[in-house]
Amino acid sequence: MNATEHATGLGPPTPERIRRAPKVVLHDHLDGGLRASTIVELATETGYRDLPTTDPEQLAAWMRRGANRKDLTLYLETFAHTVGVMQTAEAIARVARECAEDLAADGVVYAEVRFAPELHTERGLTLDDAIEAVLEGFSQGSDGTPLTIRAICTAMRHLHRSAEVAEAAVRWRDRGVVAFDIAGPEDGFPPDDHLEAFQYCRRENFHITIHAGEAYGPRSIWKALQFCGAERLGHGIRIVEDIVTGDGGDRTLGRLAHYIRDRRIPLEVCPTSNVNTGVFASVADHPIDALVQLRFRVTVNTDNRLMSNVSMTSEMAALTDTFGYDWARLRWLTVNAMKSSFLPFRERLQIIEGVIKPRYAPLEAAQSEPPV
Repeated sequence: MNATEHATGLGPPTPERIRRAPKVVLHDHLDGGLRASTIVELATETGYRDLPTTDPEQLAAWMRRGANRKDLTLYLETFAHTVGVMQTAEAIARVARECAEDLAADGVVYAEVRFAPELHTERGLTLDDAIEAVLEGFSQGSDGTPLTIRAICTAMRHLHRSAEVAEAAVRWRDRGVVAFDIAGPEDGFPPDDHLEAFQYCRRENFHITIHAGEAYGPRSIWKALQFCGAERLGHGIRIVEDIVTGDGGDRTLGRLAHYIRDRRIPLEVCPTSNVNTGVFASVADHPIDALVQLRFRVTVNTDNRLMSNVSMTSEMAALTDTFGYDWARLRWLTVNAMKSSFLPFRERLQIIEGVIKPRYAPLEAAQSEPPV
């Protein structure tokens, strides 16, 4: 412990200290972060009878085992149960409220949480009904906390309602929806299948983030950027396939990688999830640190807190344990995320200057700034 850490009693990053530090998450799925006990209770309330078990602890373990099968398509199968209990406005609002409560308790000060309205219409809800319920829940759960939370509306890339979802997202843009996204099985369902939706968002000056570069390589990323106008990349981690490492360890960027770095296009990186879906064998094998060292606009995210058994605290702690990240590096990643958010510029700046930097200042007082 250095002199400043000893004097302040703060010490280096540990999970409990990280939990108290301000954090920002840009890539978190509402239907991937339910409390297991809530799934069981909602199943009873809504008459959903397909759960593999009604014991919350066993259900959480089943979800984690099901998701950790090293394949994105298999990973997505677990969502049938979470979506299955989110088919009423009351259920959706509860899940959204608890999501905000859980993020606030984890020290998150800004969150963009995404969900697919079209998946919540099996019992008669409209897209707008689902969006309204989510935003109501977010408002209830964040009230009285330091958390600012916004929604991203996601369309499913293997279905055919993306234009409707984009239009619904834009309708709610002034009430808490900040962007449009597509998600689902990436391989075989390229983003440019949904050009109508993306072109509509661009005409409306509405923000776009796209799942790309997770289960498919640089071509998916290229299409997301150059065909569809993505401002951020959901995961985007397989851009490393456009980076060549020489015998001496020097790295040479391809044209797409250069473009992403030069344009400061944010990567919504989700390390543990990438291990669960089989993109990388372990966090130690994950290229997030290489991308940090190469000065890409890297952000750290949870993806699915239930399925991957993670929080922003645990993801940051894993990076600290694996790559030796200190408070200065964690702040750098946090500021990266806040700068990359879809809040208006003035509001982003207020959170950076009024919340993140002041609360990190004593943590990193004795440490030098990382490169920007």
